[in-house]
Amino acid sequence: MKGLRTCIYRVTDLPAATEWYTKAFGKGPYFNEPFYVGFDVGGYELGLQPQEKPTTGDPENVLTYWGVDDVQAEYDRLLELGATSHEAPTNVGGPLIVATVRDPWWNIIGLIFNPLFKVKD
Repeated sequence: MKGLRTCIYRVTDLPAATEWYTKAFGKGPYFNEPFYVGFDVGGYELGLQPQEKPTTGDPENVLTYWGVDDVQAEYDRLLELGATSHEAPTNVGGPLIVATVRDPWWNIIGLIFNPLFKVKD
């Protein structure tokens, strides 16, 4: 195993989600087709996949955390863009801080500040 490569969120409105995620992550997609939109986020893939049925009834069995330098600032910014709170920023031990929000399509986006973790090849 080499580690995280791709995180895919399913959305019912691909153009609107593409616009929202472009604002949320501060960059446009490198791949944009009607069946999939891909963003390069620090060397990791954030993918959007269209689906007809809303994801609002899906269980919360998968959490993906995206590294940030300031969890509170990113959490607040995503809420301003229309996300809703899932779990407020919390210190989970030592310097580690996490939070989660729901995007407008009900997917959970995790935010983490973890200076102890170093990306390896």
